[in-house]
Amino acid sequence: MRFLFVLILLAGIGASFIYPFAMSNFSGHEIGTWRVYEQGRFKPVTVPLAGRDAPVRVLVDLTARAERIVSQQRTVLTLTSATNGRTVLASTLRFNHSDNPRQASPQLPDKIFRDEAGLIPTVSPGQYLFTVGPGDAEDIPMRAVDLILRSGAGEIDSRARPVGFALMAIGLIGFLLTLRFGGGRPENPNSQPPPPRWGRGTT
Repeated sequence: MRFLFVLILLAGIGASFIYPFAMSNFSGHEIGTWRVYEQGRFKPVTVPLAGRDAPVRVLVDLTARAERIVSQQRTVLTLTSATNGRTVLASTLRFNHSDNPRQASPQLPDKIFRDEAGLIPTVSPGQYLFTVGPGDAEDIPMRAVDLILRSGAGEIDSRARPVGFALMAIGLIGFLLTLRFGGGRPENPNSQPPPPRWGRGTT
């Protein structure tokens, strides 16, 4: 039973964390990366998209001199995407869930934090204008901001995280109960042969 509960716990971790991370960062293929902030200036970028690119996942990498982003509930960056005068995506980015940032360079203390701006489910062929700007969070030591677009990205099933958390709870509770109550039957003392007797008077 203990092994079964360990498997349930691992399945919950996979559904809650590994699956969403893999879908966000590795599903589909990358269309490209564009620098939208550098040397204190934001600049909009225009990207041509085709219908076959749908769905398009929009990711943002923030390079900052920080070990983690502490924004509380404030917005670090805002992002909008529009085509033919119509807004197709509007998002606020906080980056406060990025617990494992990437190292920008071994020679620099800067870290790269990633957040997802959202998904453009259907694409009408044409030029898409992406505009990234500052939010209301203060004292964020930003060095650079990059826009990343991924084509054909799979959509994360909204049921995955709740199911994963439930499996984690079941697995953890079950595993702890097996530790507390032993998880095995007491050994029968008659199941072992008697120890040999040595010395005088033995037959």
